[in-house]
Amino acid sequence: MLRDVAVLALQGAHAFELGVFCEVFGIDRGDDALPVYDFALVSGTGGSVPMRHGFEVRTRHGLERLASADLICVPAYDPHVRQPDHLAEELRAAVERGARVLSICTGAFLLGEAGLLDGRRCTTHWRYTDELARRHPRARVESDVLYIDEDPVITGAGTAAGVDTCLHLIRKEHGSAVANAIARRMVAPPHRDGGQRQYRERPLPRHGTGSLAPVLAWIEANLDQNLTVEAMAHHARLSPRTFARRFRQETGTTPLQWLTGQRVLLAQHHLETTDEPVTAVAHRTGFGSIDTLRHHFARRLGTTPQAYRRTFGAPPTSG
Repeated sequence: MLRDVAVLALQGAHAFELGVFCEVFGIDRGDDALPVYDFALVSGTGGSVPMRHGFEVRTRHGLERLASADLICVPAYDPHVRQPDHLAEELRAAVERGARVLSICTGAFLLGEAGLLDGRRCTTHWRYTDELARRHPRARVESDVLYIDEDPVITGAGTAAGVDTCLHLIRKEHGSAVANAIARRMVAPPHRDGGQRQYRERPLPRHGTGSLAPVLAWIEANLDQNLTVEAMAHHARLSPRTFARRFRQETGTTPLQWLTGQRVLLAQHHLETTDEPVTAVAHRTGFGSIDTLRHHFARRLGTTPQAYRRTFGAPPTSG
């Protein structure tokens, strides 16, 4: 169970990504019955650390604090700024004893220097994926995803994707209800799937019909229905071909892939919060049968609905 979190204050670190870790893990939300972590900001010197934006952060803890951490967070930093020589060794030792490491953006470069990306899928901000692959050729760098969980190594892309990465881990550890509650406190989207595309500097064509957000809301409200691309396009008052193109531009995925993802999320919620038979969950979420639900759970989560419920939710029931 995740209890002890240490965040590295690196020389040349970016304030936003450092702040994401502090916001997600460093705030006491016990009054809302949410997890409270033993949180520490850590530096290689245990003192003042110059940040990228012209100010300094003073920490109370040196690297010895990493020895007790269940999770070590690595923010974005200038990967050309040299960090303490023994920091990579400390990260390797932490993973060897069972701790997780989580990086945002260029924080992945430090994990690479520690050898923790070797043989693992990983990501960083799309502007730096080529350099990360060049520096660490044994890493399996993916350039167009929001985050990758190769437990115990979790890597997130740039800036806002750091919030998604942290909420993913919260969801994995504590369930969707806790992750959603923390997201609401942060006024952040509760879940974006890690496989969604990173933003690219590519102008989108403008259409007079505006955003597809109302259609997405309609789909979410009707997940138990037989939703085809044609039905979604009809609701959007677009041709299926135009709708599919617009959908990919706005979400980075296809309508059916997004629909399946939303149905899996809804099924997770029901498995966590109700004791409904799995057959009922399959129908309520639009999968129709247990076999279809199992298939998509296996593909997306690597587990079965029954095993997921045993781990995260209500007592198992027949179904």
